Amino acid sequence: MHEIARYLADVALFWPGLVVTAIVSAGAAAPLARRTGASPAVAALLVFAIGLIVSATLTPSREAIRFGAVGSGVCDLSRFGPPSLAELLRFDDPAFNVALFVPLGLAVALLPGGRLRPLLLIAGFVLPPLIELTQLELVQLGRACQSGDASDNILGFVVGLGLGVLLTLLWRRSPSPGNR
Repeated sequence: MHEIARYLADVALFWPGLVVTAIVSAGAAAPLARRTGASPAVAALLVFAIGLIVSATLTPSREAIRFGAVGSGVCDLSRFGPPSLAELLRFDDPAFNVALFVPLGLAVALLPGGRLRPLLLIAGFVLPPLIELTQLELVQLGRACQSGDASDNILGFVVGLGLGVLLTLLWRRSPSPGNR
């Protein structure tokens, strides 16, 4: 947990980004729900999930803002695939990266069928590598490109999808209030 607090302290615009995200998701929920056929809660979750990811991954580090620090321009390719169970249980950087994408997967799974869901499914798998490439190329952000982060994000997206599918199945099986 200490690692996550340190990580978030280094991302200077995370909390302001999260506040803006909450405001935007509340305002966009009803119009997005109408366009997608989703409930306002699912629409708000989708917008919030995207804003959360952007706030945590594509905002500059504190050092980049204060001192003009830049990223290395090198990507750490030392880990592909999921983190170990021990890394997840320590709730440090890999666990945070997994948790970061769970809301997006959950929102995508809870969306009704239509054109948006397949596009978001693809985006959920493509977004993590794109974020890492952005961190690699935009050295002014002062962020680190790591293949392990992309793997962790994809795992979180899949976990969120699984939770969404499970919730959908449970809702379908539960009796409606009129049938009790």
